[in-house]
Amino acid sequence: MMAKAQSGRFITLEGGEGTGKSTQIVGLAKRLEEAGVDVITTREPGGAPGADTIRSILVSGETDRWDPMSEALLNFAARREHLIRTIWPALQRGHWVLSDRFADSTMAYQGYGHGVDRELIAALYRAAVGDFHPDLTIVLDLPVTEGLRRANQRNGAADAAEDRYERMDVAFHERLRAGFLAIAEAEPDRCLVIDGGGEPDDVAARIWAAVASKFAGDISTFGGAGD
Repeated sequence: MMAKAQSGRFITLEGGEGTGKSTQIVGLAKRLEEAGVDVITTREPGGAPGADTIRSILVSGETDRWDPMSEALLNFAARREHLIRTIWPALQRGHWVLSDRFADSTMAYQGYGHGVDRELIAALYRAAVGDFHPDLTIVLDLPVTEGLRRANQRNGAADAAEDRYERMDVAFHERLRAGFLAIAEAEPDRCLVIDGGGEPDDVAARIWAAVASKFAGDISTFGGAGD
């Protein structure tokens, strides 16, 4: 299946647990709106009614609840719904879509983390997504111990029911981090690794500089990106 024609832009934020994607996507959306861009934010798994149903069974429960290939299939089923119901229609309306995770997470989590054959994951991508790809993918990177510390702190206050992946062993998370870095290295035109450490405002500034540089030709007000 081929990608849908689009006039908006599609930006994804990726990274392991606790790297700050959810915080940073809110700030990036606000900054883009201030630059005159119509923005929607979304997330994976989820982002559409059917996809949200699948999310609820993927991110909760025992760590061994699913066979890794079953996880990959569920993620692509959710992704297909997300694309059809949310992402492609928004792009066709000229909106910019910011997604907290997309297909790189399936490759990193199920491919690098759980050992599902990466060619099979690539084949699932072609079947469910076609030749559509994000315009920019920002990979937030942190040492695993720091990311898990942040994630556990977050789950102590909220979203504790969605901690299935955080409870997986450290070796899994090390493979996950290596996977994201390998994906970014293989696709430098699409992916940019940004240090997720330090104060959130400092990370936000690094993200905004990357977005402003990538899309300077699209929006004239990006001339003030360094403000």
